[in-house]
Amino acid sequence: MTEPIDQLCIDTIRALSMDAVQAANSGHPGLPLGMAPAAFVLYADVMKHDPADPDWPDRDRFVLSAGHGSMLLYSALHLAGYDLSLDDLKHFRQWDSRTPGHPERERLADGRWRTPGVEVTTGPLGQGFGNGVGMAIAEQHLRHTFGAEVQDHHIYAIVSDGDLMEGVASEAASLAGQLGLGKLVYLYDDNDISLDGPTSLSFDSEDVSKRFDAYGWQVLEVGDANDVHALRAAVAEGNSETERPTLIHVKSIIGYPSPHKQGTSAAHGAPLGEEEVRLTKEAMGWDPDKTFFVPDGVYERFQRRGRKGARERSAWQQRLDALKQDAAKAELWDCAWAGKPLPGVGEALAPGAIDWGKPALATRVAGKQAMAAFDSFVPTMVGGAADLSGSTNTMFPGGDEERLTRDHVGRNVYFGVREHGMGAAVNGMAAHGGIVRPYGSTFLQFADYMRGAIRLSALQELKVAWVFTHDSVALGEDGPTHQPVEHLAALRAIPHLTVLRPGDAMETAEAWRVILEDLDGPAALILSRQNLPVMTDAPVRDGVARGAYVVRATEEVPQAVIVGTGSEVHTALEAADLLAADGLRVQVVSMPSWELFAKQDQAYRQSVLPAGVPKVSVEAGIAMGWSQWVDASVSIERFGASAPGDVVLERLGITPAATAAKVKELVG
Repeated sequence: MTEPIDQLCIDTIRALSMDAVQAANSGHPGLPLGMAPAAFVLYADVMKHDPADPDWPDRDRFVLSAGHGSMLLYSALHLAGYDLSLDDLKHFRQWDSRTPGHPERERLADGRWRTPGVEVTTGPLGQGFGNGVGMAIAEQHLRHTFGAEVQDHHIYAIVSDGDLMEGVASEAASLAGQLGLGKLVYLYDDNDISLDGPTSLSFDSEDVSKRFDAYGWQVLEVGDANDVHALRAAVAEGNSETERPTLIHVKSIIGYPSPHKQGTSAAHGAPLGEEEVRLTKEAMGWDPDKTFFVPDGVYERFQRRGRKGARERSAWQQRLDALKQDAAKAELWDCAWAGKPLPGVGEALAPGAIDWGKPALATRVAGKQAMAAFDSFVPTMVGGAADLSGSTNTMFPGGDEERLTRDHVGRNVYFGVREHGMGAAVNGMAAHGGIVRPYGSTFLQFADYMRGAIRLSALQELKVAWVFTHDSVALGEDGPTHQPVEHLAALRAIPHLTVLRPGDAMETAEAWRVILEDLDGPAALILSRQNLPVMTDAPVRDGVARGAYVVRATEEVPQAVIVGTGSEVHTALEAADLLAADGLRVQVVSMPSWELFAKQDQAYRQSVLPAGVPKVSVEAGIAMGWSQWVDASVSIERFGASAPGDVVLERLGITPAATAAKVKELVG
């Protein structure tokens, strides 16, 4: 039997959640009502956390993957003592609220969290599930790097039927089982209801427990979400498992104890209604006329675990101070948690610091050499490829010695053919903290598979690196299914995402430096499959960091400007040669990043793209967006074709001759 004070805490979560959703006249009350006991057990009994320091690096993490039930999280955070007031709950889903419709990770200008205690933005179902997997990878790597004395915690999540229907969760679950991520403990809210109605409409032929058992997870069963003792026992058993992640299959009733809406989709996506809220409070033995009410004893009971967490944090701080007596470990710790490389990475990537070995090479190959050059400056950088490491060249040196497996903690992750899961996990690593620029890589074409995760990395301004190779139709014979044409435009359309498409090896090294040292948000690094000449005389250091620069100037005011990105910088240079033979003065610009160039002052932008001078862009993709920079574009406004890459480029008009002709049209 549940202790009276514990039941009072659980019902307080329910009442606060109902009141907030009703006040907003918007929200999802069903999950907070049904899973209130689970939130109580986690925040009041189990989780290692200190509400006074929500950034404590060794705290347990909680992810509400079923983000539509956000009031469950906000109510628990308020009661647990986080800086989230009753007034904040009353402003649920309002403009500039600290309690938005779905949990959002947002750092304010003054450094505080908009909603302290929210670990990651959730909403798109399944993404939070994958984020937790990335957090567990981060915890494991940091525990190996710094020791269990300062990194030893669990990642908990509440996941829903909707999460488990999404393919991203399946990919992430399979990866977690493969890697044996024993620090994961997920509670599955199995309430038989989705927004359309009963899950029998779409999801009753599957045995979820057997699926996760097949993935290599420990699966536990709790037959009644209101059985607090069973929940505590299951979480304790999950915590004791070290070799496998744990799924606790919790049978709940959505909207419980609403007399008329529990167990129905009516409790899922809309307020219960004033009368049903009154009846539900009466069913709990509460005064229906009291709103946003917290009974005596609830705060005291709820915050008992947080006070213990404060003592644990104090002891942890002493252990960290002892570790940091070693100056090298102190520097590594501070850089890791600041998300920055160790000092000296700029010099390691400076022009002339890397011997490229040949006059021309693909920028994906240059990227591999750049990673080898900055390897020792980012010991806590973790990432990999979606079964394409040999093609994207995005593995750190060391081979299997650096491979992450269930038996070995390494930096190179073989994500397998799981682009969706990889994207969500990389975001989770960044949200966890301590992992410097986690990255995921695949072909640019498959950025479509990862777009949800890329967008969420930008929404949260996470310090991640997305590395995409095989950047154009020049990859050739694989044909239009593998040849990106609209993808650069699609990535540039995402706010807060910095897209960098370097034109040679030198620009590639500098692009990596910019990503590691300069950027505070996510970056997409776009690399070529085909060889490109190395521009040894180009001023890449300042130029790439500023987004665009002049790679070939004219002695007098230019009569035209050609702007290229990536491999098309060389197309622009050859076009300028053709035009020079006809007596035209042409300035050539490399523009690896629109976003960085847009941040420059007007004087610099004017020096690169002078007003009143005809400007033409050349890029092997659609021209969408280029009109903000140029007057005309040489582009590809169709899908590609299967043929050798140079043939495809020529047939589709990405050539020096076609570029020169476009310039002549403008100049007249």
